[in-house]
Amino acid sequence: MKPKLTIFTNGYDGTWNSIDLGAQLAKALGLEIELIGVVEEDDVHHPVEEIFSKAVTLFQDLGLVYDLELEPGIVEDVAKKRKNLARIPMDINQPDTIVLVGTFGRSQVRKMLVGKSFRYIMESVGQPILYVPEFRFPVKKILLCIGGLGYPVKAEPLILNIAKACGAEITLFSVVPPIEFDYPEARIVKENWQRLAETDTIIGRTLREGVALATAAEVGVSVKTSHGNVLDEIRAEIKRGQYDLVVMGSHFSSHTLRQMYAPNVTAEIAETCSVPILTLRCPPQ
Repeated sequence: MKPKLTIFTNGYDGTWNSIDLGAQLAKALGLEIELIGVVEEDDVHHPVEEIFSKAVTLFQDLGLVYDLELEPGIVEDVAKKRKNLARIPMDINQPDTIVLVGTFGRSQVRKMLVGKSFRYIMESVGQPILYVPEFRFPVKKILLCIGGLGYPVKAEPLILNIAKACGAEITLFSVVPPIEFDYPEARIVKENWQRLAETDTIIGRTLREGVALATAAEVGVSVKTSHGNVLDEIRAEIKRGQYDLVVMGSHFSSHTLRQMYAPNVTAEIAETCSVPILTLRCPPQ
């Protein structure tokens, strides 16, 4: 069963990027779209009806199957109340939906008081989330960030579907941060970070598994490794590689990237980079 794309908008112009990219991905992957318009108190400044009309024209031009829904409230709260979105898929490659969000035009005061929308949504939504601050399509270069547990490789079949549909190449990227604990695996990783894929470590085996999966699917794949501050190295690689999509594990899941990545790395990258970020939660064990 294919997932549907659930897109949230409050009428703000910044959400159009997620609607446009969602429509293009739906066309490429043969998916249905659910567009949820949230009528907020300041709807007069960015009316949902206007962006709905524009979206319907786009969906019809692309021949998509879609549903429209209107709800009063605040986007973050509406998303949180949807039980089907809160559930983490048992198999990350068979999610019920992929949630797409853009920027909702929040004031700086609101961000200071209640935090940024993306962090709030990450806390409450268990399904994959695609955050789209900037429209980038077609997707030709995908950066798949691999942490110490290698979780995102478990979701690689899902990413391969996108890569094959769009003709994209995948780069598996792993950062070795300064390691404070002295134990055999850590020493091997630290001393061999430039050739991690050749090592008999968890991350080394994970990288080789990722390459094998992509090769079997006939998708172009390469491996890059780096050493230093995780946030700085990922930001530098995104800028250097000019990627169209970045895939990361969500830090709100207890089994994802915590052993190697800073706790807020996914949100920090999403909030400071313009590239679309697909964040994935680890299924219950």
